[in-house]
Parts: sequence; C-alpha cells; structure tokens
Amino acid sequence: MPRRQEPLVAGRFYHIYNRGHNRQPIFQSPNDYGLFLRKYRQYVCPEHAVTLAYVLMPNHFHMLVKAATDGLSHAMQLFAISFAKIVNRERDRVGALFQGPFQAKAVEYDEYLLHLTGYTHLNPVRAGLVSCPEEWAYSSCPEYLGLRSGSLPETEMVFKLLDSYQIAGRSRQEKYSRFHFEMADRYLSTSEVETGLRKSVAAPRSAPRTPPRR
Repeated sequence: MPRRQEPLVAGRFYHIYNRGHNRQPIFQSPNDYGLFLRKYRQYVCPEHAVTLAYVLMPNHFHMLVKAATDGLSHAMQLFAISFAKIVNRERDRVGALFQGPFQAKAVEYDEYLLHLTGYTHLNPVRAGLVSCPEEWAYSSCPEYLGLRSGSLPETEMVFKLLDSYQIAGRSRQEKYSRFHFEMADRYLSTSEVETGLRKSVAAPRSAPRTPPRR
C-alpha cells in the first residue's frame, strides 16, 4: 500500500475516511463490523490516536481522530492490511478491499470539529439505512446520546467544546443532539462538508489548532 506523502502529525485533529474498492461493500455482516473495530483497537487506538467519533457504513467509513503519535499514518496502513487479509480469506477473494490509501483532512477549528461529529453520525440517515442516527449500531452516536457506554469514542473532548455554546438542554446529550443534528444536516456529501463547514467558520471563535505551514 503506498505511503502518504503528507504525514499525520501528533496533536492534530483529522477526518479520516475511505471506501470499498469500486464502491463495493467493505462490511457484509455484523462480524465484519466487529472485526474492523477490534483490528482498529489493536493497531491504532489508543496508542496512536484518540477517537472522537466514527461511523462504519456498508461501503465506507469515517473516523474523527486526534493523532497521539507521528506514527498514526503507518498504524492505519497496518490496520487496513490486517483487516483486508482476514476479510479476503474469509470471503475467498483476492485483490484490493479498499479503494486506495485512506484519506485524511486536517480539522483546524473547534466549530469545524463539532460539525464533523454530527455529519459523521448522520451518514446512515442520509443513506436511508435508519430514520434516526442513534439507531445505527456501527457508530459512536449512541455514546454521545448516552444510550451506550462504549469505550472507543472520547466524548468528553467534544462535550467540553459544546459547553461554550449557549444551547438549551437539560443535559450535554440533549444539547449535542440539538446542535449537531440540526446544523450538520445541511451538508449532504463529504465534499460539501469539507467546503461548506470551512466557509461557515468565517469568523472562528478560536484560533487554528496548529500554526499554518510555512
């Protein structure tokens, strides 16, 4: 698998995503979803990344992470190779499982980060797989709404960002639901969320998380 030309840097936040080869399914059974998360924990989390939000869709996935080491990119490569080898063996298939190397885009502002968690969780709704995002078992949405006590997503980091907004709600979970599921639903594709959210942060509350490259 080719190496990324631009490495992922410790301390920065990234939106990581990929899809199946020729848009074919990555996941065909509950066991596939479980295997993906087990391998992700084995190779990536928590040693190389803190995972803020994720969603696994039948033919693609999204992960919102904070790089814990400069070795995240290599860890993601090892993870993808290990997962693909097992899937290929179990399905008696050969060839690429993923479309190519994973994609990663830096997340520079708090507002952008907050909206991306909502965008991530809304994927199954946009795809018509469920009517409410919390109904999809293969995402971190149930943890954010207090419906499941999984240990993979680090929700506290996002909730602390949300606390700075004046949003009505009896709990953080209720505030999260109101903030994200109303605002992030304006963006219907990865390209729109990447461009639209950047434009919506024309006057960010906070400075960029990292200084611009010189």
